[in-house]
Amino acid sequence: MPVPEPRQVYTVVIANTGERYPCRSDQSLLAAMEGLGRKGIPVGCRGGGCGVCKVWIQAGTVRCERMSRAHVSAEEEACGHVLACRAYPASDLDLRAVARMARCLERGLERGVAPGVEPGGGRGMSRGPGPSVLPDAD
Repeated sequence: MPVPEPRQVYTVVIANTGERYPCRSDQSLLAAMEGLGRKGIPVGCRGGGCGVCKVWIQAGTVRCERMSRAHVSAEEEACGHVLACRAYPASDLDLRAVARMARCLERGLERGVAPGVEPGGGRGMSRGPGPSVLPDAD
């Protein structure tokens, strides 16, 4: 019987707000983001079909499950766009929310600093060669 790999915990930084949160390797980016406990995180189908949780992985590596091509084209995925409900971290990540998710997250910035933000915000964009999206192992 093979020994299961230990769960890794990675740090995810949301570039739009500077917020950072932990995300286990077996947890979707969206599920962990919901753990921030803040209002305004849009959640739709949680199955990769609605496109509400679209993000752009700016640095780091994710493993993705099947996503609707109506919301993330193969070209977009190659550039690091994924649906947060179908993406799992394989390293620390910098991501930027796009479309509807960006509008919802950035709405809180109009009223001041988002909750849970450390001074200095994210880690910056000098972390390496850019995003990497791994195909689902299925």
